[in-house]
Amino acid sequence: MPRENGFKNKRVVIIGGSSGIGLAVAEDAVSQGASVVIVSSKAERVQEAVQAIGGDIRGEAVDVSDEEAVESFFTKIGVFDHLVFTAGDSLQLHKVTDMDLKQARGAFELRYWSALATVKYGSPQIRKGGSIVLTTGVAGRRPHSGWAIAASVCGTIEALTRALAVELAPIRVNAVSPGVVRTNLWQNMSSSEREQLFESVGKRLPVGRVGEAHDIAQAYLFLMQEGFSTGQTVVVDGGTVLV
Repeated sequence: MPRENGFKNKRVVIIGGSSGIGLAVAEDAVSQGASVVIVSSKAERVQEAVQAIGGDIRGEAVDVSDEEAVESFFTKIGVFDHLVFTAGDSLQLHKVTDMDLKQARGAFELRYWSALATVKYGSPQIRKGGSIVLTTGVAGRRPHSGWAIAASVCGTIEALTRALAVELAPIRVNAVSPGVVRTNLWQNMSSSEREQLFESVGKRLPVGRVGEAHDIAQAYLFLMQEGFSTGQTVVVDGGTVLV
């Protein structure tokens, strides 16, 4: 028997859905029949993304670092099927001896505390059979010198994913761990520096290139649809952890 489209009559909320990986997830989910709500802090960027994608999609501007704003959003949004968290900021790469600890603590605000607030207020709205997909990164498994904070954040999200899978069952909770991906995550670098990074990293990988947002988006769609995995982190890194 043919398998039913996993996104037919499904509603997906994507935190961080106005750019990068989140935008790619939104595009692919809408193309497969989902009703999508994207959330980001900047109203202009949200509107641009909604217009670019088209179809059954709407957007909300929410400061996800503000717990009250997150609670208010989920109170108004109503029930849905899948929650995706892809919000992220530029990575902090500093040697421990040169690190500003106040700034280092701030690295957890968006990537960890905002994700936790999203789950706290979003999970009660998820329908039976639904899921949550968080975002981590291979820095936690393959750190380099100067990556102590980035690795710590990624490791924390993996641990959180496993704990939430137990606590929130039968809601499934998983995470995606991308390698280097061509997104605006690297916007703190100049254009030439970014291209040099992508080229040098890509040459070292078994696949011969860095990732694109739609490469990674497929992992989120898989975890939302397949229905049996929970507490897992799917690594989509072009072979980064191997070399």
